[in-house]
Amino acid sequence: MDTSTAHYEALALYIGGRFLSADGRPEQDVTNPATGKAFARLPHATPQDLDDAVSAAADAFQVWRHTPAIERSALLRRVASLIRERAPQIARNITLDQGKPLTEAIQEVQSCAEHAEWHAEECRRIYGRVIPARTPGVQQTVSREPIGVCAAFTPWNFPFNLALRKVVAALGAGCTVVLKGPEESPSAVVALARIFHDAGLPAGCLNVVWGVPSEVSRHLINAPAVRKISFTGSISVGKQLASLASAQMKRITMELGGHSPVLVFDDADVEQAARFLARTKTRNAGQVCMAPSRFFVHEKAYERFVDAFAAEYAPLRVGDGLDPQTQMGPLAHERRVDAMQALVTDAQERGASLVCGGSRLAETGYFFAPTILSGVPDNARLMIEEPFGPVVPVTRFSSTEEALSRANALPYGLASYVFTSSIATAEYVAGRIEAGMVGINHFGLALPETPLGGVKDSGMGSEGGSETFDAYLVTKFVSQASRVP
Repeated sequence: MDTSTAHYEALALYIGGRFLSADGRPEQDVTNPATGKAFARLPHATPQDLDDAVSAAADAFQVWRHTPAIERSALLRRVASLIRERAPQIARNITLDQGKPLTEAIQEVQSCAEHAEWHAEECRRIYGRVIPARTPGVQQTVSREPIGVCAAFTPWNFPFNLALRKVVAALGAGCTVVLKGPEESPSAVVALARIFHDAGLPAGCLNVVWGVPSEVSRHLINAPAVRKISFTGSISVGKQLASLASAQMKRITMELGGHSPVLVFDDADVEQAARFLARTKTRNAGQVCMAPSRFFVHEKAYERFVDAFAAEYAPLRVGDGLDPQTQMGPLAHERRVDAMQALVTDAQERGASLVCGGSRLAETGYFFAPTILSGVPDNARLMIEEPFGPVVPVTRFSSTEEALSRANALPYGLASYVFTSSIATAEYVAGRIEAGMVGINHFGLALPETPLGGVKDSGMGSEGGSETFDAYLVTKFVSQASRVP
């Protein structure tokens, strides 16, 4: 066996507190994007497995919903401790099946301990209220109760973080979960199940299944016991799942794609902003839903910005994420490489100029060069479609209103970024840009205590912050008289 995969996670389903290997179930290959070679096999759930997972979650909910918040909190704290303890190995396996540099994978896993702790604290503060009655002898109360069994669907780009966020919110609220993680990068989700198992989570409260995404999602959403759907992924798939769920009046949280505009004004520290944005764009090879992806730069600062960005971005060392010298890893799939090339070609055909990069880097593995295109017209695919990769379009603007109009022109509205030294400009733009999150002069998003979510086609609902439990709770009003009038 290749020693690099010797300690890779033993892939399995997790249903009713039991880890289930293939045992005749269908399987699929797991591929290392740095080599393009398969190195593990992932079992798929059968229809009976999916039914068993929902049944286990429904049975567990009847007990877990009444478990005191102090006990749910204590369990999440144990989870946080185990995350920190196991982070190095979990991160190494993420690099193997997802590709990001090991340092980034470690940061992803370690940050999740804080998410678990935040939810451990917040779940103790799910309060109701008393409403003064109009009549003597009447008591009016409002309580928040867990909604029930939740089906969660999470993507491959941050396999540990995005699964953990949904699981701790659901469990903290008193719900139970059936989780379908990403088949392309499954090790982190299996490791997450082992952490909850070892922390003492009762059987059935968390279940993990794998399979053909469309088949699994339809099966779980149609299950009568499932009352809440949470999905992070593409807009097209999110709309399909939302349609299935809404047909049955099931609550949904959708954190979908974006195409984050960046507005750089001429009064900003232009060179520093360019260097900062280049480092931010490097993260996970640009495969981040909140990544800066449409760069609008004031015409007076344009040349300086492009030069400074290219000086930081072009020399990046691209390679295997396990190499400590690597600054940017591979893309997750072969199809992402093809998508990047198509976007570059289209932009050039429409008049954009190639500043750096623009092509695949190696025959083996899914590596694409850090790429900058200048003078990209608004009708280029790169300015319309979320690139989800290391390709950067830069274009000029001349006025604030022009920049806002172009930034708001797309149906996306997840994240946006503004760079300016003017408080007046910052406040004006923040109040008029159509996005669920706005970062001004930094990237202060996706923290445990802050809400993460978008507007327009970028989704509905929020994860994190004091809003984190809203979608997992129902409101019950009780009006009680001391006697029959």
